[in-house]
Amino acid sequence: MPADISAPAAKERTPTVIRVLVLATFVVILNETIMINAIPRLMEDLKVTEVAAQWVSTAFMLTMAAIIPTTGWFLQRVTTRTAYATAMATFMAGTVLSAVAPTFAVLLIGRIIQAGGTAVMMPLLMTTLMTVVAEKDRGRVMGNVTLAISVAPAMGPVVSGLILQVSVPQIDSWRLLFVVMLPITAIVTWLGLRQLENVGEPVAGSIDLFSVALAALGFGGLVYGLSKFHGDDYTTAIVIVAVGLALIGVFALRQVRLQRTGTPLLDLRVLLAGTYTKALVLMSVAFLAMMGSMILLPLYLQNLRHLSPLETGLLVMPGGLAMGLLGPTVGKLFDKFGGRVLVIPGSIGITASLAGFTQISTDMPYWQLLGLHILMMVSLAATFTPVFTLGLGALPMNLYSHGSSMLGTLQQVAAAFGTALVVTVMSARSTSLIDAGTDPATAGLDGMRLAFGVSAVLALIVIAMAVLLPARAESDPHAAPPVLDAEEETPELVKN
Repeated sequence: MPADISAPAAKERTPTVIRVLVLATFVVILNETIMINAIPRLMEDLKVTEVAAQWVSTAFMLTMAAIIPTTGWFLQRVTTRTAYATAMATFMAGTVLSAVAPTFAVLLIGRIIQAGGTAVMMPLLMTTLMTVVAEKDRGRVMGNVTLAISVAPAMGPVVSGLILQVSVPQIDSWRLLFVVMLPITAIVTWLGLRQLENVGEPVAGSIDLFSVALAALGFGGLVYGLSKFHGDDYTTAIVIVAVGLALIGVFALRQVRLQRTGTPLLDLRVLLAGTYTKALVLMSVAFLAMMGSMILLPLYLQNLRHLSPLETGLLVMPGGLAMGLLGPTVGKLFDKFGGRVLVIPGSIGITASLAGFTQISTDMPYWQLLGLHILMMVSLAATFTPVFTLGLGALPMNLYSHGSSMLGTLQQVAAAFGTALVVTVMSARSTSLIDAGTDPATAGLDGMRLAFGVSAVLALIVIAMAVLLPARAESDPHAAPPVLDAEEETPELVKN
């Protein structure tokens, strides 16, 4: 997605290219969480431990974190159709391999290939949207995008819970998750290649392989280290996280150096835009809260309230649907009134819902749980659409792809950090209470309450960032990016 293309005149309808990319992105991102309910079936059918089985989700997330930082460079150097065809073909290949996998190792390879295709789709969607949609219509169109990037992960466990109830002779139930997905993906890919038009022309440029290695090892290592906090060996997890952070630091220094030659893998000048950086922090913490609740609620409902995976999925489904259905409405409100009237109440709602979850008990009415979950999802809907639009809108056009890549990367890190945080807090609290003589059920409940409490405290950051965000983006999309002064070697700030 090159920088030197002009956005077309505003249209009343969402451009076809965006409709196609939203549908494809929803399909591929849905797969990030679709295997959560299949863990017990995998353990039984493929004879693996629970820790090993969890890798079908962990490996997907690791691959996303490792590849997304490279997509900013990739999207500037291939056409829209090429990027789409590459992403969907890769995803389909991984889906086929996963469906026929004779062993767990082959299944894991299939999931990694799936994630490779998925990693390209969200940055491709966001970059194309910011390029072809006029500023005054971005909220409305971005509201539709919310369905793909926010609702899909929440709907994954629901979809898998429904599919796993189906019994087909000679086919393991978990394989149906891929068998069902394959024709849907094939149809979406075919429709996309029929309807999709190229946006702009590719820009030639070399790739810095050292940066690719640093990004993969740094971001992948960080996510992997955070995932290790699920066990008891915290020392190993801390060491891996520290190494990952160190490699990310080297990666950042490398990008600053490459920016002087115009060939960074991930252009860090996006962080010089104040509005973008605030939006990045807000989005990361909000996504952390969402993923943390996605881990804690199923544990609470299944382990303490003894609901089945399907019943659990059905209970949280209304919140996910409300989030998706409200996306377009939120977008229209953003176009009319700006971001602050949505983001500030939304951030307060996120914090309030997390605070409400600290009051969970073994006999809390299900309608209260449903209400709190819907409040969180509606608040996230009110927050995500304006934040994405304001953040990317604060960048010059030639940094859209890099800004999208940074958002996608931080989403994966936030998801891993949110999961690690709530599980670590919950486990530590539960273990200490059990050691003190408390029964396991009560100790587990108290641990969950504390984990929700910590998430609620962190959500205060969301409120702070929301207050600091402007109502609308103020940058000129055709403006030149911030440059590095050749003599002083210091970046000039983007003014927002």
